Amino acid sequence: MQERSEQDTVAYEVIDRIAWVRFNRPEKRNAMSPKLNRRMLEVLDELEYRDDVGVLVLTGEGQAWTAGMDLKEYFRETEAEGLRGIRRSQRESYGWWRRLRWYQKPTIAMVNGWCFGGGYGPLYACDLAFAAEEAKFGLSEINWGILPGGGATKVVVDLISLRDAMYHAMTGEMIDGAKAAEWHLVNEAVPAERLKARVTEVANVLLEKNPVALKATKDAVRRVKDMTYDNAEDFLVRAQEAANYYDNQGRKEGIRQFIDEKSYKPGLGAYDKERAGSDAE
Repeated sequence: MQERSEQDTVAYEVIDRIAWVRFNRPEKRNAMSPKLNRRMLEVLDELEYRDDVGVLVLTGEGQAWTAGMDLKEYFRETEAEGLRGIRRSQRESYGWWRRLRWYQKPTIAMVNGWCFGGGYGPLYACDLAFAAEEAKFGLSEINWGILPGGGATKVVVDLISLRDAMYHAMTGEMIDGAKAAEWHLVNEAVPAERLKARVTEVANVLLEKNPVALKATKDAVRRVKDMTYDNAEDFLVRAQEAANYYDNQGRKEGIRQFIDEKSYKPGLGAYDKERAGSDAE
C-alpha cells in the first residue's frame, strides 16, 4: 500500500458554515502519525479565521475516529532519533490538541468509531462530543506496558468519576459509545446512522449564537474549572466586560430585540445576530 503524503493525512470540506475535518488514514484506523499531527495544525490554521466557517467538526474517515498514536511512526521511529525526536513529536501532537482546546470557533468531536489512547487528547480538546453507540473507547496503554500519558489520564479524571477512571485505565477494557455517554466522556451517543444528523443539528444551534459570546463562554468554562469560586467570580466579571467591550453592539441588539421588539425569548433561543449593526443604531 502506497504511503499517504503528509497533505493527504487530513481531509476537510466546508458546507453551510460547518467545517468537517477528518482524520484521513483509514487503512491505519486513523492512527496519529507525526505527518498527521503536523498537517492537522496546518488545517486548524487554515480554518480558524475563515468567514465561511462558524463551527468545526472533527471526525474520522472510515470505521475509526482515531486509534490513538501510531505505535510504529510516533513511538518506535521517533524514539530511534533519541530525545530530540521524542520531544519534536510531542510538540507536534500536543501542540494541535492545545490549539484545538482554545480554538476561535466552537468545536465538536463526532466519534464515528474507534477512539483509543492518544485519541482522548483531541476528544477532550473539542468543546462538545457525540459518539455512535457502536463506537469503541479504550485506554489500552496498560496492555502494552505503559501508563496513559499525553494527558489521557487527566482527561478521564476530569470527565468521569474516580472509580470509573481507575477501572478504565487499570484494566484496559473497551467501552462502547453508550457507556462513554453514561460516563460523560461524551455528551451523547446515538445510533451510527443518526450521528451526522445529530451533530449537524447541534452545529446549527451554535451557528445561531453570537460568535464573540461563544468564544468567551467556552474559554470561561475551561478556565474556571480549577479555580476557587472567588477567583472564578473575579475572572468572569473581567471576561464579561472584555467581551462586551469587543462586541457591545451585538449585546445591545440582543437586549433591544428582547425588551423593545419582544421578538425572542433568551431562554428559548438566540436573538437574530444578523441584524446587529443594521437597524440597531
